[in-house]
Amino acid sequence: MHSGDYYRATSAGAGHAPLAGAHAAAVCIIGGGFAGLSTAIALAERGVTDIVLLEAESIGFGASGRNGGFVFGGFSLGERSIIDTVGADIGKKLYHMTLAAVEQIRSRIQRYGIECELREEGVYLANWFDDARILDAQQRFMADSLGVEWQRISATQLSDKLASERYFGALFEPDAFHFHPLKYAQGLARVLADKGVRVHEASRVTQIAADGKGWRIATAGGAVRAREVVVCCGGYIEKLYPRLGGAVLPIATYVMVTEPLGERLAGAMRTGAAVYDTRFAFDYYRPLADTRILWGGRISIRERSGFDVARLLYADMLKVYPQLAGTRVEYAWSGMMSYGRHKMPQLGRLPEGIWYGMGFGGHGVAPTTLAGDVLAAAIAGEGGDLARFSSWGLPSTGGPAGLLAAQLAYWYYELRDWMRQ
Repeated sequence: MHSGDYYRATSAGAGHAPLAGAHAAAVCIIGGGFAGLSTAIALAERGVTDIVLLEAESIGFGASGRNGGFVFGGFSLGERSIIDTVGADIGKKLYHMTLAAVEQIRSRIQRYGIECELREEGVYLANWFDDARILDAQQRFMADSLGVEWQRISATQLSDKLASERYFGALFEPDAFHFHPLKYAQGLARVLADKGVRVHEASRVTQIAADGKGWRIATAGGAVRAREVVVCCGGYIEKLYPRLGGAVLPIATYVMVTEPLGERLAGAMRTGAAVYDTRFAFDYYRPLADTRILWGGRISIRERSGFDVARLLYADMLKVYPQLAGTRVEYAWSGMMSYGRHKMPQLGRLPEGIWYGMGFGGHGVAPTTLAGDVLAAAIAGEGGDLARFSSWGLPSTGGPAGLLAAQLAYWYYELRDWMRQ
């Protein structure tokens, strides 16, 4: 098995020099994942290019460059819970903002010529349980409450696409797609550099301090004085800014990629669509262009070695596709996502003036893009969409006790899924 992850192995990236010396900018963005990159590109599209973007490691180092590559609507918090919190009108608006973000990603890929292995073949939500009411209720809710039509796929129809006895029908999202997330992140960074945005890797921020009417952002090699600062650090924020770091839980998830399967792929998957299932602790997987399968799942409070990830996910894959026994796992990795206690994105501005966009764990590709558009608009003085997220705020996650509670909750829901089947 190769060391490292498949995405990094198949996308070298252009490379961006570390910050060196003293600089000034209108906006300094901390974090080179999707949220930071999307904020920068949204500002640049508004004509603001006096921007410095600082990434502690390399572009897409965190969850943005290691995820499943699914691009579809919604948040980690379920749509019913969102509506229960903010009401039907705002809840519907928020969901449709994520659909607009999906289209924004598609548009940027095309507009900027970003090569990221785009596959526009939809996403299946496959029913793990022999209970048609699950899909009936979800399809009806999406149509009646959100105005979204998901296609119902019978068990027989699904068996033509997925050669597994594990599923009992599905719902299909035809406008969803999947891609190589690290190549997309690196493509955005290239576009930003072409537009004059100063992108710096290996530039870990060590201090954010008020400086007159703006901010001084320091790294080991230099400093930036900026009128506005935006923090988009996710599961790797650590102790950079305690008020923000204390509001997210760093949660690990696991991904593996098989060897190329060639003709064996059709013995399991006869579709180019991505797939996830109806359990709380669901699998998510998709076929790659070179006939590999990328498979992800599980949630934990700790990262694991590639060997352990491969062992766990290989067993999960065989529960769905026992005919793939003997398949070699060539890449396996884990990485940290960031969750707010309420499972909604955390977007806003602290009283002292720092903008932030975090907490996208588990369902982040479209919401991070949404966040960038919303934060850029707010920085430009258009804060209406940002206000829609104020109901959730920045509640403390409770540190180590919060992590333990999250792990216990995951085990509880995993047990409930097992008992239900």
